[in-house]
Amino acid sequence: MNIGALLWLMALQVLGSIISFLILPWLPGPIIGMLLLVIGLVLLGGVPDSLERTAAVLLKYLPLLLVVPASGIVLSHQQLAQDALPIAGALVGSLLVAIPVCGRLLQWLVRRQEAR
Repeated sequence: MNIGALLWLMALQVLGSIISFLILPWLPGPIIGMLLLVIGLVLLGGVPDSLERTAAVLLKYLPLLLVVPASGIVLSHQQLAQDALPIAGALVGSLLVAIPVCGRLLQWLVRRQEAR
């Protein structure tokens, strides 16, 4: 793992948090940091090897981040049972929106690729 690449990732997250706090409080700082990372990678024209290696190491530990939400679900099962209908409605509604949007996006991308 490259310390410089890790520091860049952390700096972008901190910068995103600062922007979120000062300018865009409705958008989480890590999301802004990720957008800044994407913009930077587009401007660079690719992913540097050091960043790619660092991200690969970090991705191995990604499942550990799911432990906290999973334990919250287990501990809050009574509240979840009370709100099961709205939760199910939100899941079904988002599914009904996401599938057509992804289908249209895929069709557009295929047509664009064929045009090249």
